Amino acid sequence: MVGYKRKGELNEVKSVVAGIRKNTFNRPEEIKLSKNLQALQEEIKQMFEKEINDIEYLKKLERVRTEFLANVSHELRTPIFAIQGYIETLLDGAIDDKNVNKNFLDKANQHTINLSNLLSDLIDISMIESGEMRMSYRYFDINEYISQIIQEMTTMAKEKNIELVYHPAKAGLQLFGDKSKLKQVFTNLITNAIKYTEHGKVEVLVEEEQKYAKIIIRDTGIGISQEDIARIFERFYRVDKARSRAVGGTGLGLAIVKHIVEAHNSKIEVKSEPGVGSEFSFRLKK
Repeated sequence: MVGYKRKGELNEVKSVVAGIRKNTFNRPEEIKLSKNLQALQEEIKQMFEKEINDIEYLKKLERVRTEFLANVSHELRTPIFAIQGYIETLLDGAIDDKNVNKNFLDKANQHTINLSNLLSDLIDISMIESGEMRMSYRYFDINEYISQIIQEMTTMAKEKNIELVYHPAKAGLQLFGDKSKLKQVFTNLITNAIKYTEHGKVEVLVEEEQKYAKIIIRDTGIGISQEDIARIFERFYRVDKARSRAVGGTGLGLAIVKHIVEAHNSKIEVKSEPGVGSEFSFRLKK
């Protein structure tokens, strides 16, 4: 009698396993075993749920991969086609026209720079997302560090008649981080602030807290809508695609910024109001 009962229970389990293989079940709740097999039923349900989640995750990865490849192809095609167009025009006779030849060469050269920047950012994002990014943390003087970056970027601000201001922290304040990687963060955020500000100023502030210091990059630019704020750190996402390409940029900068800040156990935060300006901030350990 006991053997017959065990055989029946075994057949139940076999039937459920066969159903899982044939995709008979859509939800874990559909899996049912007899009263004596409740513990096993819960185990099978958990395994089934994990399998569903794993499959969905793989499908999501495939969608992301496909979208990423499509975006990369598009972003590469734009400068390549532009360079090709300028060169063909020059070869067709414009090279001898002093009114346009220098202008066409300058534009072709700018597109090669854009292409080079895109490839550099693609390498960076690939290393970051594959876990191959090497970090070198140390304490450094934040005032000296930011002052140097501001000095390097002052010319860009002056070309747009934008005031670039640094409000220093207390003298000698040391913060912990990777100076090389953080320079990418500062350069990207300040560059964006300058590019998208038509008048006014861009400010960099360091606000000291108990265990951290809050770094703030604030501008009086065009601002970002709440809807776009939720997506600006996605790869290749642009608030205004036409404007973004006009001012330059690869569409990967903020994605790289987010990864680097998170590698410092911090979080990039954004406040913005269209027509008023934007504020990006993150914290570094003291």
